Amino acid sequence: MRKQLDKNLSFHKLVAYTIALMTAVHVIAHLLNLEWYNNSRLGVYDKLSTALSDLADTHNTTYLNPMRKMNLDPQQNPNYLAFTTIAGLTGVIITLALIIIITSSMEVIRRSYFEVFWYTHHLFIVFFIGLVFHGAGRIVRSQQTTNPPHNYSLCKDRTDDWGRIPQCPMPQFAGGFPQTWMWVIAPMILYLCERVLRFIRYTQTVTYRRIVMRPSKVLELQMVKNGFKMEVGQYVFLNCPAISQLEWHPFTMTSAPEEDFFSVHIRSAGDWTDKLIEIMQQLPEGAQGPKMGVDGPFGTASEDVFDYEVSMLVGAGIGVTPFASILKSIWYKFKDSNPKLRTKKIYFYWLCRETYAFEWFADLLQVLEKEMEERGMGDFLTYKLYLTRWDQSHADHVMVRFDQDKDAVTGLKQKTYYGRPDWGNEFEQVRQENPTSVVGTFLCGPEALAKVLAKKCAKYSDVDPRKTKFYFNKENF
Repeated sequence: MRKQLDKNLSFHKLVAYTIALMTAVHVIAHLLNLEWYNNSRLGVYDKLSTALSDLADTHNTTYLNPMRKMNLDPQQNPNYLAFTTIAGLTGVIITLALIIIITSSMEVIRRSYFEVFWYTHHLFIVFFIGLVFHGAGRIVRSQQTTNPPHNYSLCKDRTDDWGRIPQCPMPQFAGGFPQTWMWVIAPMILYLCERVLRFIRYTQTVTYRRIVMRPSKVLELQMVKNGFKMEVGQYVFLNCPAISQLEWHPFTMTSAPEEDFFSVHIRSAGDWTDKLIEIMQQLPEGAQGPKMGVDGPFGTASEDVFDYEVSMLVGAGIGVTPFASILKSIWYKFKDSNPKLRTKKIYFYWLCRETYAFEWFADLLQVLEKEMEERGMGDFLTYKLYLTRWDQSHADHVMVRFDQDKDAVTGLKQKTYYGRPDWGNEFEQVRQENPTSVVGTFLCGPEALAKVLAKKCAKYSDVDPRKTKFYFNKENF
């Protein structure tokens, strides 16, 4: 169920595009209606539409055509109605707000100008307020009951007799009571409750246990917060008021639930992270960092890793962070001989562009490597590290030390691979080694890699339920 929920998080984007499409259709329909309203008032169509448009506000009649109420030049009425009435103004405002929200949500904007995306996305408040008041002008109107009732079949072609004979009383029209607020109020209450909860979490004190600057400009923050509980692979939102009062950024936790602190590894990847790293680098040794607001933790698909007997973990660059949490937790479970551990085999793949990126994670792998060997479970963890970018000097250095027991890059017994994995061979090997297992495949990496792994999971899953089947779980960044 959690896997399906995580998959449906992309439904947010689908809903946004659906709302955009509906808004476009809605706006086009309004523009056409304005033209038809104006033409009806000018007598372009049949006699009935002209008569209905001539109905004006008096002591005993109500209008149907909103342009009849304007009492202005016919050629000015469409623009006047669109830009000066409650319905028109709110419609323009919510349409502009939605256009800005959608365009600033494009991936190129989110990646390069996150602050623009973050601030403009809060225009949804303007959108919903405008939506609530959009119907207050009561432009959409319906016929009211008269006594005696209006005989439509008799009177539709006898507009001159309206109000003169009992069978054809003057038609009465009125706008319906605005009901949009009834649909919006529940989500808005939930949103306000969520904001209050986040504010309470923000005010809770967070202390730094350790601040470490890792290679490749990766900042490790170890923090402590009262009552904080986490599961493997989860993430938190961080807010640093010294940088911005309003910006919250998500980071996957690299600590294990068994530890008495929680940690995140933050890579330099934009203005906010650069400023945070700069602040931390300027701190005196042993000093506490700036105030940090922590919201979370929040769940991901990676929480399901221990529900599978066999797991394939694939991380790309800083995308290794959820698997750091998982591997640490496994180490603690083995150390404590946890009987609830169902996992029997883990395949771990890490793809990096730079050799320095391996350094901060290699220590953990060395501990796990040693722990597995001491317990006679050297086959439990199979890991492969791939360096996807290197130069000739690096290649020469590796060639000279190729015969050594430990890898020249990581210091691990497992040698570093160069290039990218042949995923077909990897999946085939996992299938052969686990002929009757359900394999959970977990990715934290780019969308392009997610598409490749999803296809491989489908291709190498056997139709026989008694044989190997792969389930794909992803967490994109």
